[in-house]
Amino acid sequence: MKVLFLYTTLGCHLCEQAEQLLAPVVDYINRCGDEQSQVVVRLVEIAESNELMLLHGLRIPVIKLQGTEPELSWPFEQAQVFEFITRQL
Repeated sequence: MKVLFLYTTLGCHLCEQAEQLLAPVVDYINRCGDEQSQVVVRLVEIAESNELMLLHGLRIPVIKLQGTEPELSWPFEQAQVFEFITRQL
């Protein structure tokens, strides 16, 4: 199972939108894929790390699949998220 990190911070309305947008995409991937393509979303609070604040502070919400380098910064749509995840699985 791969972890899809959603970099976020408390009170970020765009992050809340991104989380709602991700849910059906992840659900679809998990229903239709095999065991190796299963994904779980993990929220990462950037305010808990100066490094994360510097990296993502102006770009949140940001998603990144565990073990990969590419990131997808807001704004993004469901189709972009689906392509971003499946391309890296």
